[in-house]
Amino acid sequence: MTDNPFVTNGYAGPAYFCDRVEETRILTELLTNGNNIALISPRRLGKTDLIHHCFHQPAIKEHYYTFTIDIYATDSLRDFVYMFGKTILDTLKPQGRKAWEAFLTALRSIRSEISFDIQGNPVWGIGIGAMTPPDITLDEIFEYLRTADKHCMVAIDEFQQITRYKDHKNIEAALRTQIQRCPNANFIFSGSQRHLMGEIFVSPSRPFYQSVTIMNLHPIPLDKYWTFAEPLFATNGNRRINREVVEDVYQRFHGITANIQKIMNLLYMKTQPGNLCTSDQVDKAIDSYLQLSSDTYEALLKQMPEKQRTVLLAIAAEGRVRNISGGKFVHKYRLPSPSSVVSAVKGLLEKDFITHESDEYYIYDQFFHLWIQKNGLN
Repeated sequence: MTDNPFVTNGYAGPAYFCDRVEETRILTELLTNGNNIALISPRRLGKTDLIHHCFHQPAIKEHYYTFTIDIYATDSLRDFVYMFGKTILDTLKPQGRKAWEAFLTALRSIRSEISFDIQGNPVWGIGIGAMTPPDITLDEIFEYLRTADKHCMVAIDEFQQITRYKDHKNIEAALRTQIQRCPNANFIFSGSQRHLMGEIFVSPSRPFYQSVTIMNLHPIPLDKYWTFAEPLFATNGNRRINREVVEDVYQRFHGITANIQKIMNLLYMKTQPGNLCTSDQVDKAIDSYLQLSSDTYEALLKQMPEKQRTVLLAIAAEGRVRNISGGKFVHKYRLPSPSSVVSAVKGLLEKDFITHESDEYYIYDQFFHLWIQKNGLN
């Protein structure tokens, strides 16, 4: 752990985890009573950290194998199986030889591809191309889950990504069948794109319909975050912070935990031990972060197709847009045509530049939005 208690990268333990007491209780109880769960919220609200926090609860940590697979960067079943297998092996290695040997025994089709380091521990050196076809390796992974010597809990992060796989048209049905045949494991399907997650789990025509308990995650209340932040500010040097500073940061970032943490990290870093952090430091901290990210954001805009860039800047100017292809929005920002806007929005959604929540479109990265405003581009 660093000297800065406002963690911006991953789960660092219960002391640095804000609230979520009720959500932790509910999620832990559901999992330990045999439920599969769809955990849904916008990105950067803390879904993954909540899962890690639950997996660290004694009721789970002491009795189950837990695996968290991030499939955000995958775009095929082959990628999915690669990440699934690699995560399981990497998680089992610290558990000892008996644990990882059981997994390797199940991987009959690719076991010869596994290498070993100088200490005799297995290394997932398997190339994606070695899994031909990937369905067989997926069967073997689920065979391991069915026969593992402990009950398994598997969290699949950014689960909506499977809807983009083009190498397997029936991926949802295939996974649903595997999971139905796997009573020795429970699953958390975590996702950040509400409309896609809703289609997967709520649509009667889809394989996962009525197969999970749906749990929506909301922003941590301001009072809870203040109770968390104030004593942490006193860590390593008795720094102090005014409540209005925390309120300001919270409101500016609409309660999005990861973004709040980034600014609190900078405020802590810029406040000398024994000193008070005041409201005038918030703008300086945000400007400092935007300055660090400026080259990246500028490159993103330059690389973006012109029609997408034009629509993105119009969304930035509007803030949040409901009827995005409506005449009012199109005419206000002199956009080419409603059909052109629809095409640009599709591309922006696929690349995660914008998001769609509660019938509103807005720029996903709040710092990117602020950078656009700061530079007068909207």
